[in-house]
Amino acid sequence: MQNETPLLRNRRLAVTLTLSLLLLGPQARPESPSNGEPTKTPAPTAMAYPALGVSAERKVDVSWNRYYSHAGLSDILVRLNQAFPELTQLYSLGRSTEGRDLWCIEVTARNMGDPDRKPAIFLDGNIHGNEVQAGEAVVYTAWYLCHQYDRLDRVKALLDNYVFYLVPMVNPDGRDFWLATANGAMSGRTGSEPIDNDRDGVADEDDCDDLNGDGVVTMMRIQDPQGRYKADPDYPQYLMARVKPDEPGQYTLLGWEGLDNDGDGRINEDGRGGYDLNRNWAWDWQPQYIQNGAMDYPFSQPETRAVANFVLSHPNIAAGQCFHNNGGMILRGPGREGGEMKGSDNRLLQMIASRGEQILPYYRSMISWQDLYTTWGDEDSWLYGARGVLAYTCEMWTTANLYKTGNDPTDQQEAEFIKNVLVDDAVVPWRPYDHPTYGPIEIGGQKKEWGRTPPSFLLEEEIHRCMAFALYHASVMPLLRIADVAVEPLGDRVFKIWVTIENSRPMPTRTGQDIDHDICPPDIVSVKGADIKVLSAGRVLDRFFKRVEAVQARPERVELETIEGMDATRVQFIVQGSGPFTITVDSAKGGLLQKDGSLP
Repeated sequence: MQNETPLLRNRRLAVTLTLSLLLLGPQARPESPSNGEPTKTPAPTAMAYPALGVSAERKVDVSWNRYYSHAGLSDILVRLNQAFPELTQLYSLGRSTEGRDLWCIEVTARNMGDPDRKPAIFLDGNIHGNEVQAGEAVVYTAWYLCHQYDRLDRVKALLDNYVFYLVPMVNPDGRDFWLATANGAMSGRTGSEPIDNDRDGVADEDDCDDLNGDGVVTMMRIQDPQGRYKADPDYPQYLMARVKPDEPGQYTLLGWEGLDNDGDGRINEDGRGGYDLNRNWAWDWQPQYIQNGAMDYPFSQPETRAVANFVLSHPNIAAGQCFHNNGGMILRGPGREGGEMKGSDNRLLQMIASRGEQILPYYRSMISWQDLYTTWGDEDSWLYGARGVLAYTCEMWTTANLYKTGNDPTDQQEAEFIKNVLVDDAVVPWRPYDHPTYGPIEIGGQKKEWGRTPPSFLLEEEIHRCMAFALYHASVMPLLRIADVAVEPLGDRVFKIWVTIENSRPMPTRTGQDIDHDICPPDIVSVKGADIKVLSAGRVLDRFFKRVEAVQARPERVELETIEGMDATRVQFIVQGSGPFTITVDSAKGGLLQKDGSLP
């Protein structure tokens, strides 16, 4: 500063230093080393103020603004399991075509009841290899639940009462291929089993090629006065626009970078794999000539077969979400017109999805066949149709979130976002290339990551919001308690025992689909005591007039079709005897409960 005396300058520096130390906190103040040792640098968290949403104390530190390979996500899962053994169990459901583990991390409070008998939600992702944020969303869910269990009452209640089965990578081969290899946006969607797509006797021989060696596969265009495209006048590096009928053409688009590797007069027609793991499920499955990508028969692939075997062996799964990208859609079945969907189940799915629309800005609740397109043999249809599980496909990410317009942005708005917010980090400048078939062309345009995946600074928001919707979905699963056991003497050592079972959540223990197809066994309420004989029993139809629907046999147990959501079900036993007894409620998707009582 001009005309500043040495005294004023020293005072100014002293004040600046003092304010700096106060802002940084006592941990950041330098200490005078008395023994000649260097001053210790404080840990990064000591100089940071935690934001709302996640725990500041992280046993497993993860940066959620990037995408991890199969090995990277596997490492996070292993570290979570090691850091939270009381909450997690990690195991492989099987192996992919290329031998990668299909990890499942089970998250629940393991000391609060039998994990195998808690109602469960099943989440998986990345069944399409190029839909990478799905894997991050599932792992983030495990990471969040573990770190928040001792901090947030609602998270603690979820893990005390429920179990989460989290499978982040159904198609790890496709994921690693998409992440590690120069390829187009849709490459890696398939699994990795070689398929002869062009039926020339050779499989996977004509995929995309990184012709100019820049590490990415972008588009090819050729100057052509009869072409139907031109460079956008406002965003020539970002967009290709269609010419008007009276305008001369500038370019013809030639597709992704590639060569005619097999000499058949076509380019990129037989890439890696070529099937769809989300068309390989045993519900409304159709062969290849009807449903492209279905393969030879349901569960023909090791990935879908491993997941299906796991779900079949866990009848406690009551809810499910399959994470995909993109489009901002909360999809529910059926996948085809006239497909299975009971009215009561549809209404509950619609209710849950309406909350999802609030949690996930610009997402839309949709019925797959009606609002999108028909699919045969997809996973969420199998979860509902074959297992009675209330399931969604969550199509993660919508470009409406870029400028938060409330609508899908125009191409020009997306280009503006690339220019002003991403600072061009979504496009490759067009550069000339001498193609052996087409001659002089240009290669460039948008990178494969653009459009389908969130940019880094929006990724954590996206996966957190999708997780929050999954947590809400889990929170409506059945939550049973034996609310009351009342004993009424009838004389001559005969007693009436009234049992009230309360379900305090909207989801019933058995869906309409489950009941109609006898998927899971009925819920069973039973009574047992060493000195007790059960004379009759039944479900109470009217608790005021005490009308009872009596069982015809085995009166020690009453079978219930379902225990409805947000309701109480009552059962009556007429018993003879004395002494202690135990009431047991055994429900596949509602859990196992017991309550003791005693007769005089």
